[in-house]
Amino acid sequence: MDIAQFGDALAVFNASLNATSAAALFTGFVLIRQRKLRGHRLAMTVAFGTSALFLVFYLIRFALTGTHEFAGEGVARLVYFSILFSHMALAVLVVPFVIRLLYLVRKHRFRDHARLAKWVFPVWAYVSITGLLVYLLLYQVYGYS
Repeated sequence: MDIAQFGDALAVFNASLNATSAAALFTGFVLIRQRKLRGHRLAMTVAFGTSALFLVFYLIRFALTGTHEFAGEGVARLVYFSILFSHMALAVLVVPFVIRLLYLVRKHRFRDHARLAKWVFPVWAYVSITGLLVYLLLYQVYGYS
């Protein structure tokens, strides 16, 4: 396996981490609505862990293979880059808020946590889902050149 193949394998792994994070986030949302606190905590721990692992492995893949050219044209290109740039910007912005949510739980400030989570959850979910979508568009639908 050469570096390009390894980078492609990491891209698949990262997409699975994004999908797992999204599934865990939505599971955590359902569980907190049902007042199942232990399940919610486990789901959110999985969401945080898979998101953190994604960041580590994304940086490794980027260091090994760099950026890839999007092969789509016209409207597809506009859609792809709109998704990519919104994903990247929100991914950077959501990190301190996720850390704040963890801090609030650690300090047993659950009301503050719940208030902030109402805003952070949709952004974090968007980042996880669009991360998977970026992978699908770049690697599966259009292939990169």
